Amino acid sequence: MICFIFVCAYSLYRKVKEAVKKQLNHLWHTTNIYFHSPLHEYAEKLASRLPGELKVLYLTNSGSEANDLAMFMARICTNNYDIISLRSGYHGSSPYTLGATSISAYKPGVANGSGCHTTMCPDVFRGIWGGSHCRDSPVQTTRTCSCSPDSCEAKDKYIDQLKDTLDTSAAKRIAAFIAEPIMGVGGVIQFPKGFLKDAYQMVRERGGLCIADEVQTGFGRTGSHFWGFQTHDVMPDIVTLAKGIGNGFPMAAVVTTEEIATSFVRALHFNTFGGNPMACAAASAVLDVIEEDGLQDNCRTVGTHLLLELSKLRDKFEIVGDVRGKGLMIGIEMVTDKETQRPLPTEEMNFIWEDCKDHGVLLGKGGLYNNVSCFFFVFFFNLS
Repeated sequence: MICFIFVCAYSLYRKVKEAVKKQLNHLWHTTNIYFHSPLHEYAEKLASRLPGELKVLYLTNSGSEANDLAMFMARICTNNYDIISLRSGYHGSSPYTLGATSISAYKPGVANGSGCHTTMCPDVFRGIWGGSHCRDSPVQTTRTCSCSPDSCEAKDKYIDQLKDTLDTSAAKRIAAFIAEPIMGVGGVIQFPKGFLKDAYQMVRERGGLCIADEVQTGFGRTGSHFWGFQTHDVMPDIVTLAKGIGNGFPMAAVVTTEEIATSFVRALHFNTFGGNPMACAAASAVLDVIEEDGLQDNCRTVGTHLLLELSKLRDKFEIVGDVRGKGLMIGIEMVTDKETQRPLPTEEMNFIWEDCKDHGVLLGKGGLYNNVSCFFFVFFFNLS
């Protein structure tokens, strides 16, 4: 299994490198005010992978920039100002997106994005409510749950918290609600099944648009679907993409509908490097490799295997509080003990990360307390 992850990663690197080198010899750079073949070809290829009316693309350079543009676009389209996000969510570190980011470590203590309000994070492990049937995942929490298969008490209670935020903190009409299908930097947090669907309905009743931040969950990482929002059976109005879009090449995108894009003509938007020929060549090669090498299938197969094996460690060791995720979006929350769920101290987490590195495994880290080992940035390598 581990070898196959490495082989896929090497294949992706090689094909993307070849595509960029070929484009470099032909056309290095032009701004997006001039049309060029790689831009058209990539736009059509990416749009064909998105459902419904999500067919209009704006290409940018980073996830922060994509979310920045999505928030601005929502405000222009709706003529409303307030934006709702989830506590523990991360949507970028630009002054604009910091308003929607809700992790204090990223807050500089100076003025940043105004008009943003946060609601309770629907975390079924560390949150107030949650049970053993909440997640769309091969691994559930160890909390007991008396809910029937077609209802979720935790979901209803977190939705009540969103309603309370809308009733007390925001204007009667809002611009947007932004959320990741699975929280990344926040610690691979999965919401109760049905939460996003009810949240989208509530937001639209207030005049707001729904933004799916797919910066970390997109491009088949969850295994069962190409886009994370599809696992929640919802259709966002705007989708933001980055990170895996170009296999490390500076590239990001905002995808929306023609109706929303048309309203945005009220604002002049220009990007010097977004959608440049080399970035489009790299991103186009990524889409080809995902399909040719069956990487979405690989995410489902390898990710499910990892989750089930890691859950055995949770059952065996007191410091492994929770294992969660879907596909190759995986988080392991470390605690001092399962009863108190007190986060494992930073120095002990650092020791674990360094030890894993010495054994040839690089892990990401996340969570409000930096106590979640994250497999969405996992690399396996040979030190010999």
